[in-house]
Amino acid sequence: MTSHNDIDLAAALDEFDIGDESQTAVEAAPQRDPMRMLRRIPVRLTLEVGSATVPLADLLTFEPGSTVELDRLAGEPLVIKVNGAQIGTAEVVVSGEHYGLRIVDLDDLKSLAS
Repeated sequence: MTSHNDIDLAAALDEFDIGDESQTAVEAAPQRDPMRMLRRIPVRLTLEVGSATVPLADLLTFEPGSTVELDRLAGEPLVIKVNGAQIGTAEVVVSGEHYGLRIVDLDDLKSLAS
């Protein structure tokens, strides 16, 4: 017995036209480069300036103009992250009317796809 949540896989596959029925599915399916398909997926690129751990009591006293020292030295390359994973380092630049980043060091990005 199937519930309304079950998928009829055979019926779903029948909707796809795979060409000449004398070919097997493997022969009929076009060869696709997995990296080509992944290239269109949007990812969030961020540049991390630094961080600080502060007691909650100090946080409650912050107001406009308060200064918090971060764990990065001034002039040190900043961390580039893709979806939260570190992929390299960069420095801040001005690009037109926006901030940008100039890559200083970049990890092997192929490891992100695996």
